[in-house]
Amino acid sequence: MSRNGLLAALAAIMLSAGNAAAQEQPSTQPRVTTAPAAQAAPVAPTSPVAGQVPPTAPPPASQPGATAQPEPSAISLTLPHDLSPWGMFMAADVIVKAVMTGLAFASLVTWTVWLAKSLEILFGKLGARRAARAIGNAATLRQAVRALGNSGGPGALLVQAAEEEAALSAGALDHVTGDGLKERVTSRLSRIEAAAARRMSRGTGVLATIGSTAPFVGLFGTVWGIMNAFIGISQAQTTNLAVVAPGIAEALLATAMGLVAAIPAVVIYNVFARSISGYRQILADASAGVERLVSRDLDFRTVPQVPALAAE
Repeated sequence: MSRNGLLAALAAIMLSAGNAAAQEQPSTQPRVTTAPAAQAAPVAPTSPVAGQVPPTAPPPASQPGATAQPEPSAISLTLPHDLSPWGMFMAADVIVKAVMTGLAFASLVTWTVWLAKSLEILFGKLGARRAARAIGNAATLRQAVRALGNSGGPGALLVQAAEEEAALSAGALDHVTGDGLKERVTSRLSRIEAAAARRMSRGTGVLATIGSTAPFVGLFGTVWGIMNAFIGISQAQTTNLAVVAPGIAEALLATAMGLVAAIPAVVIYNVFARSISGYRQILADASAGVERLVSRDLDFRTVPQVPALAAE
């Protein structure tokens, strides 16, 4: 083959290769352009296709970094409660409120009785001591009556009762001994002592009642409040501490108020019992002094020369 024939063959081969490349270019271009469109179609559809359900967006909680929003009911259950004593009282059940109101009134009665009886026992002891000193310093029953005068009080009543009994028995003393007079005077004095002790003990029974019943009344309020708390837990269907704690705290407040009412009542009652016992001892000393005066007057009556010597 000559040189010109070889060049002509190479030119024919290059021309055929260019025609083949021109024919293949339209067939490969659609594959390159349609592939991205096929991938982007599921992400952002422009319009729903008939017979197909449009895809729904996933809930916010499934997305990374998103926080779940609580429901309104859950928000109301977890709200903070007023756990002050007044706030718990206002949020308590009507039965628990009635129990706590009664216990508060009982506590008020306790402190009122304490104030009134403390003053009464104080002045009663002062008057009894003054009467006992006057009776002990007197030589006769008449002197004791003049010393006490119309001061009032159990001491004055003791000497007055002895003088009245001696005056009633004056006519019989000329024929009989004075043993009967002593017995009658002792009987009247013992009754005056008992009446004064009863009068001084008036009101302390309320303290004993409050001290013995207030803890049980508070316990009743606690039991009722805990029952309501469990009912609220069952209705809320949750054991969240914010739901359980307020009801139990309100119930325990009733027990606390019961103890607050009972403990001072018991202590004050014991203090008053000892004070009244001391008051009765002072009255017993005064009564014994009056009996001694009556016995001395009887001795002066049986010995005529003693009054004469006393007059000189």
